[in-house]
Amino acid sequence: MVSFFRRKKPEPAAAEPSDRPPSEVAETPVQDAPPVAAAETAPAAPGKPGWRDRLRGSAFARSFGGLFSRHPKLDDDLLDEIETALLTADVGVAATTQLVESLRKRMKAREFADANALLAGLRGELIALLQPVARPLVVDPSAKPFVVLTVGVNGVGKTTTIGKLAHRFKDEGRSLMLAAGDTFRAAAVAQLQAWGERNGVPVIAQGQNADAASVAFDALQASKSRGIEVLIADTAGRLHTQTGLMDELGKIRRVLGKLDPAAPHEVLMVIDGTTGQNALSQLRMFNAAVGVTGLVVTKLDGTAKGGVVFALAREFGIPIRYAGIGERPEDLRVFDAEAFVDALLPESLGH
Repeated sequence: MVSFFRRKKPEPAAAEPSDRPPSEVAETPVQDAPPVAAAETAPAAPGKPGWRDRLRGSAFARSFGGLFSRHPKLDDDLLDEIETALLTADVGVAATTQLVESLRKRMKAREFADANALLAGLRGELIALLQPVARPLVVDPSAKPFVVLTVGVNGVGKTTTIGKLAHRFKDEGRSLMLAAGDTFRAAAVAQLQAWGERNGVPVIAQGQNADAASVAFDALQASKSRGIEVLIADTAGRLHTQTGLMDELGKIRRVLGKLDPAAPHEVLMVIDGTTGQNALSQLRMFNAAVGVTGLVVTKLDGTAKGGVVFALAREFGIPIRYAGIGERPEDLRVFDAEAFVDALLPESLGH
């Protein structure tokens, strides 16, 4: 890994970095951060089996387990049970109401011969809700570098997601650079440097409490001068309720725009799949501050209810680029609507 460290020169808090040639970015090595420990679990299997294996223990899957066998009769009681299961799984009131009312109309129109047909109908409705947002991240080759600005609150797995994205882009043969913009926490800078070392990716860092916009500016300069294809910039995982900290994200965006009016080309928000409906309020705030263009939903394996994905899709329509279904880099999957629903609900009763 090549790491970079430049002590920040004192400057007024309100000042934004001015245009400086890349040669002024000092590049003295920092001490190597401790290596990132490899996850003990094996990577998820490829394709649908991997999704099913990781999500079958979710609260969503448990909520529907045995529901249709307990209520095989097509009536309002079954629809009430479905409604309760969807709400329990964090699908949210609006999306749940939409789904149940659609099923109710189809049931009254006698579209469903039995509970198996209703289950198939529910699967189809859920997939249809997600299909419009299941759009992979596409790197524009004409943008050098293609700048990905990552945002999200503390604890959602943002820095880890950046490391996994770095692994993915390296496997695709892309040149890339990381910017350690979460200067609020020294551990976040060290963690990103560790991911950089693990993936053989250069990291631009200035240390704790440095100006995050300055870090992003320097990283974009360095990326341009070296012909880097992708620049991924970390940001502080600030509380989304604090307006002043949201302003910092706006400043980063403005500063990047000084070097490239189109940057950032992607504002990728990382959302913890276990946080439920709170994820909606987080996305509203970040979207208002920086214009979120893509989502990564993490921690869908294990205890996540998973239903918040449907609520996010219905309310915002923002593309879901990736889903985290495990700890290993390979477990950051391109979001697949059919595989996701297939993992939550069986194709037929008795499966």
